[in-house]
Amino acid sequence: MKLKIFTFLIIATLGTASQAQEIEWMTMNEALAAQKENPKSIFMDAYTSWCGPCKMLDKNTFTNKDVVNYVNENFYAVKFNAEGPEEIAYKDKIFKNSKYDASRKGRNSTHEFASAMRISGYPTMVFFNEKGEMIAPVVGYRTPEQLEIFLKLFAGEEYKKFTSQEDFTEYRENFVGEFTNSK
Repeated sequence: MKLKIFTFLIIATLGTASQAQEIEWMTMNEALAAQKENPKSIFMDAYTSWCGPCKMLDKNTFTNKDVVNYVNENFYAVKFNAEGPEEIAYKDKIFKNSKYDASRKGRNSTHEFASAMRISGYPTMVFFNEKGEMIAPVVGYRTPEQLEIFLKLFAGEEYKKFTSQEDFTEYRENFVGEFTNSK
């Protein structure tokens, strides 16, 4: 009897572990290098360590199975600390945070790459095309259902069809989401 219970617990644990999925995060440098081998759009989460909505995004949105699957399938996913010390080689320039202070608690200085991308609030999700060119930022916390429209818009070339705000408004009004709010 004990053996049956033990076997059941092992199988249940392994089944749960195999179902737990995460976004396959990488650095911007890794994503840009990967694009050279296999062109794919980039989805960048620009966050800070002190940002409450950033933590909510990690907990509620980036753990959603629909978001995880869609991001991993369609993007190189980049996790970027917009106040961190990482050096980024982008468009023949090195971006860094020369005023970064590792001993500082809370807010730190803004990274040059965050400034170059005109990131003004956190979290900001930035979409890049298959050539590494910035398409658009999306500022603020989003639920899985709210993020879905942007993921699907920028994963392909749908966004290139838009010539006006009205085009996006029509797209948004006709968009039928498929993501659920389940983990």
